[in-house]
Amino acid sequence: MQTLLEQATAISSAAPAIALASDDTRSRVLRDVAAALRRDCARLLEANEADLARYVDQGAGRDRLTLTDARVESMAAALEEIAAQPDPLLEVVHDDTRPNGLHVQKIRVPLGVIGVVYENRPNVTSDVAGLCIKSGNAAFLRGSSSAAASNAVIASLWHEALEASGLPSAAVSVVEDTSHETVIAFMQLTDVLDCLIPRGGPSLIAAMREHARVPYVLDGDGNCHIFVDQSADLAMALAIVRNAKTSRPGVCNALETVLVHQAVAADFLAQLDETLASVELRGDEVTRALVPRALEATEADYAKEFLDLILAVKVVDSLDEAVDHVSRYGTGHSEAIITSDVANADAWVRRVDAAAVVVNASTRFIDGGELGLGGEVGISTQKLHARGPMGLKELTCLKWVVRGEGQIR
Repeated sequence: MQTLLEQATAISSAAPAIALASDDTRSRVLRDVAAALRRDCARLLEANEADLARYVDQGAGRDRLTLTDARVESMAAALEEIAAQPDPLLEVVHDDTRPNGLHVQKIRVPLGVIGVVYENRPNVTSDVAGLCIKSGNAAFLRGSSSAAASNAVIASLWHEALEASGLPSAAVSVVEDTSHETVIAFMQLTDVLDCLIPRGGPSLIAAMREHARVPYVLDGDGNCHIFVDQSADLAMALAIVRNAKTSRPGVCNALETVLVHQAVAADFLAQLDETLASVELRGDEVTRALVPRALEATEADYAKEFLDLILAVKVVDSLDEAVDHVSRYGTGHSEAIITSDVANADAWVRRVDAAAVVVNASTRFIDGGELGLGGEVGISTQKLHARGPMGLKELTCLKWVVRGEGQIR
């Protein structure tokens, strides 16, 4: 086992080669890993079974840890989609010639070494590595011990593909020591990491805030809401709520609270009760009067990311009350309105402060792949330097380039 310092030294040395590699070379690495994932799927699933055998949680954590043939295929397809994206490097985002003749540009360049701390989710190992390499960065990944066997197989496929293209294998490195002390030391690698991204629950975010010395982008909780407006098509609203809550409840873009305008509450909640029979409902007094099986919703319930088949419900009198509720309890992730009123839709878009606002669609679409990014390193719920799904461009920074002909100031 390499020490953290040994791995850090190796990835620091590897990063410049990735930044200077051509887009064709970087993209070829991704396609080679995609092919290897398909070729070695059985070996990867065997390793994943070993991880699952040691894992005791039966909830959302287990779902995130689990790989299947379909999920491995999705990992491979995501890499191919990322590889097909335009090269983000050297894109000119500003071009101007000053009165004194200086030619001034701003261009995209890699951040350098991206550090990611995440729990379970072996697919993140592949997705993040793909986004980092395609954007000219090195990827230093600290996964959890629960996914160690799966991550080791995935990392080996990256090492083979990098070496086959003449690039240093250390450019994708998974921290081998998964102890608590090592993760804190990882967060403080100021001489190595240029950006740090956590993907996990509240305890990880709290640890990041307390211990990190490296600039970080928070992939925070997803306490997502859907507001069913009085003008909503209720059949549409029901289908969207069902999808957002039940398609995969253990992910950050799943629905956690539905807000229902009082004018349509009786009709909508009767249908919701029947359609979401397998979902535990927790509601306010009005909701419980309309849906007798609903439990009482506490203040904590409205603030909670359940990541389970549990849904908080509240009946509101107006769009204003819905916006106020989201402002109070939301985590800045994804917030949706179902409405036929264009003015209300526009008001929602303007007034709700979140990384993503959605009109007449499921919150489950707030995902890098679904939004055309090919994949994502995470979904930023803060405002600097990135917000929302972080794709290739969010893994770059800007460099000023000034060309002159002898001008002096």
